[in-house]
Amino acid sequence: MTNKAEFHDRMLSLGLARVAEQAAIASAKLIGNGDEKAADQAAVNAMREQLNLLEIAGVVVIGEGERDEAPMLFIGEEVGTGDGPGVDIALDPLEGTTLTAKDMPNALTVIAMGPRGSMLHAPDVYMDKLAIGPGFEENVVTLEMSPKERVEKLAAAKGCDTSDITVCILERPRHEDMIAQVRETGASIRLITDGDVAGVMHCAEADITGIDMYMGSGGAPEGVLAASALKCMGGQMWGRLTFRNDDERGRAAKAGITDLDRIYSRDEMVTGDVIFAATGVTGGSLLPAIRRQPGWVETTTLLMRSKSGSVRRMSYRAPIED
Repeated sequence: MTNKAEFHDRMLSLGLARVAEQAAIASAKLIGNGDEKAADQAAVNAMREQLNLLEIAGVVVIGEGERDEAPMLFIGEEVGTGDGPGVDIALDPLEGTTLTAKDMPNALTVIAMGPRGSMLHAPDVYMDKLAIGPGFEENVVTLEMSPKERVEKLAAAKGCDTSDITVCILERPRHEDMIAQVRETGASIRLITDGDVAGVMHCAEADITGIDMYMGSGGAPEGVLAASALKCMGGQMWGRLTFRNDDERGRAAKAGITDLDRIYSRDEMVTGDVIFAATGVTGGSLLPAIRRQPGWVETTTLLMRSKSGSVRRMSYRAPIED
């Protein structure tokens, strides 16, 4: 039975920040030790423990796989005390497991929450993604455009040369043609090895990060998380699911998706007001790294609410036992 309690995003936001913080703290000891799975598992355990303290009837709609892949936070897992509002939860307990294991920039713990039924139940397939920051007319760039045309249209909208545009792209062999087309325009490219949620978020704060646009294919679940962030920060995003075989098309059918060619806008991926929290694990353009000192730990968390448009960067310092 669906819980009918009202979704009070303001009251739940600090609790969500704590969920992200504790996941980051749990993974901190594993930064740079080369063990991706151990770092991810530590973050998962801490995130689950904290979620189960919240007075919500939560369901994980974007998680770390199906039920048979437990003990990860799996799709369909129920979390919270069972009291309070029914909510959808999208999460990545450690976005950038490889980044954490190698102590490379931009590893984050990421979680978003919205009213029940507010988030696209994206299957575990790839998604073509395109994102820009706030302040532009709607559809100034689109997924139907070539990479070259996207750069040209965005430069025209900004009133600058294409050489003044910087595009963030995930460094993968499948993107070689895209990278070549973007470079033909004279635009700069910032290649990232992992972490495309952070890559999309960079567009929302171009003055700080230097990133004007994100494009390329990556995980569809991460696309919903990125859309949640942009709904709070401002900016436009589009996503289109891509399928390599019948098994992946079957996953879409299981998630209730019938139009396999549909292009989803940001507000179609996330239809209601959401809260979003991300805590820095390794340092980057968005958030500083977690800091461990003898007996103490310090984190910085980005906490946002789409309803109010509020964006907070919160520092947290607490004693720990080594």
